[in-house]
Amino acid sequence: MKIYVDADACPTVIKDILYRVSQRTGIEVILVANQPLSTPRVFTVRSICVRAGFDVADNHIVSLVEKDDLVITADIPLAAEVIDKQAVALNPRGELYTTANIRTRLNMRDFMDSMRSSGIQVGGGPPPLTQRDRMKFANALDVYIRKFFP
Repeated sequence: MKIYVDADACPTVIKDILYRVSQRTGIEVILVANQPLSTPRVFTVRSICVRAGFDVADNHIVSLVEKDDLVITADIPLAAEVIDKQAVALNPRGELYTTANIRTRLNMRDFMDSMRSSGIQVGGGPPPLTQRDRMKFANALDVYIRKFFP
């Protein structure tokens, strides 16, 4: 089992949680971004810098992910592809994407994109990450990891 991180948009506090988990468990954490990242000197943490471009990092993650791997992302289309490969996707707010909820989320995302494309002002982006969100993420991560490291 490996943890892949859609690192371009992942909050630093979430990356810090992942670094500690990697150091504690030995699970490999791979951050994928289209810019160089600095990571701690933990032998189980590494970063991959891909070329800039639309969905290049997402496509690279999909090419690497295997069954039961965990992907940290807020990108719903990426989460859908990860689920299709029998891996698991978790967003930085601790919400697990599943086969039961991913199609609804994709439909809502597409609807909101259509609204924005037609000139209708919707939303202002997600709210800032709260302490509660961090705890929810850490707890969901812990639950998933315990499946492999009881």
